[in-house]
Amino acid sequence: MSRTRFITESEAETFALGRALARRLALPATVLFFGELGAGKTVFIRGMCRELDVSPADVRSPSFTLVNEYRGRCRVAHVDLYRLSGPADLESIGYHDLDETADLLLVEWAERLGAAQPGAVEVRMEHLGDDRRRVTIVNGPDGVAAETA
Repeated sequence: MSRTRFITESEAETFALGRALARRLALPATVLFFGELGAGKTVFIRGMCRELDVSPADVRSPSFTLVNEYRGRCRVAHVDLYRLSGPADLESIGYHDLDETADLLLVEWAERLGAAQPGAVEVRMEHLGDDRRRVTIVNGPDGVAAETA
């Protein structure tokens, strides 16, 4: 299992790290996001989507809609599980169908899935104060670190 850690010092750096990850991903892919409120998950996802030709202005946390879908160079499904009470609620939002319809599945609050997702990339984010974030990418593609240096 690969594990790469980064410290970002600004929203722009978090956004750029998201772009670097998206550039290296082999699609189809699932990326699971873990981190408290304000950790920078949506900023990171905006960066990923920008790399895939989705306007960052179109990318909003789907806290109330639960699933947002975007079209760029591929089909992106952005899911927010914050309001779900557990794995049983996944069926109500059509979560399992998204694997078949999206080229890239981005899942915020992935701890609510309740089970491991084989083959998924994990992005673990921690707010360190001010604009600083610790970002740990688990099972990510090689070369992301080189693109951010």
